[in-house]
Amino acid sequence: MATLRVLHLTDTHLFGDDSRHYGVVDTADHLRRTLAHVAGREFDLVVCSGDVSEDGSEASYELARELLEPWAAERGARVVFAMGNHDRRESFRAVLGEGQLGVAATPLNGGLDPARPIASVATAGGWRTIVLDTSVPGAGYGALDPAQLDALAVELATPAEHGTILIMHHPPVPAQTDLLGALDLGDADTAALWERLAGSDVRAVLAGHYHLPVVEFVRGIPVVVAPGSANVAAAFEDPAVESASDDFGGATLEVSADRVRVVPFTRPVTGGDVFRMDTETVTRIIAAAGRG
Repeated sequence: MATLRVLHLTDTHLFGDDSRHYGVVDTADHLRRTLAHVAGREFDLVVCSGDVSEDGSEASYELARELLEPWAAERGARVVFAMGNHDRRESFRAVLGEGQLGVAATPLNGGLDPARPIASVATAGGWRTIVLDTSVPGAGYGALDPAQLDALAVELATPAEHGTILIMHHPPVPAQTDLLGALDLGDADTAALWERLAGSDVRAVLAGHYHLPVVEFVRGIPVVVAPGSANVAAAFEDPAVESASDDFGGATLEVSADRVRVVPFTRPVTGGDVFRMDTETVTRIIAAAGRG
């Protein structure tokens, strides 16, 4: 498998019942629409880079598996999930294990504590996938604990045959808006991550959280932030406000020895507002959920 074909999904925000995201979006329907949009393409890997669930219920993770695993299997692909800030480790692990389906995955940071971060490594067809857990229980912002970073450095010391795809929720690149900037990975942990990635075989970093398409190269490595499946955030409004539209999106990647091709996509469902937060609301959320 000299070329790795990836469907990158993120922020599916699934529920275990018939609830709607912000009272508006049927997130399962959005995910089905997203899959239908790319149904004619072949993939080797289907990634969901966090906020798999909105309510953290086991039923929501069962739904994610029900929707994604057979669809991927029809294409000969395996599925990888990462933890996001809306996910809950106990129920995530109960249904999705270490997040890498269809292959033997090794916990990246070892240990048997069920509350430990869900970080893992697996290799298939010469491609290594490493999942990091940037979630902080009870918080919206992200972090990477030293144990994950140290284990990542040890793993990356030995290159994989074709290279490594790193999957995480909070992107290691700046946000587009004030709200998401307050809920980002943080400067210190971002810098610490890039120190570990320097000189490694990581071919791409796949992330979510921002709900809009971003591709940024850092030290020669593309960071691909896919637009949300549940909604797509506005990129060019006043950064002090926050809004999202009733669209779905994702990204496709082709990764080979000498290139990485990224094709993000978004499509409207109704195209109307899912939510629109003014500066006062954004300030209140930052005070309650942002990094202190």
